[in-house]
Amino acid sequence: MLGTLNGVLEARGMKFGPGELMAEVEGINEIRDRLPVLTRIDVHYRLKIPAGSREVVDRALDRHQGKCPTAASLSGAVDVRWTADIEEES
Repeated sequence: MLGTLNGVLEARGMKFGPGELMAEVEGINEIRDRLPVLTRIDVHYRLKIPAGSREVVDRALDRHQGKCPTAASLSGAVDVRWTADIEEES
């Protein structure tokens, strides 16, 4: 999903340097019939964005999961959730 988000933002003219677009991801497994099964993925983004670009970033975040091939592949089997901390530069 990070690659999809980055691509969506690049298409809108936003480029990110090192440490400006990051994600922490955690997979949640449940035991079903004695097998560990991936049931949820939590993605937490941290973005440092240029001043005045918040609306563009919010719109990209709202739409990126629907454009992500991995999220689409997991749909119905794994619950994918995301959150974001956004720091707008002054």
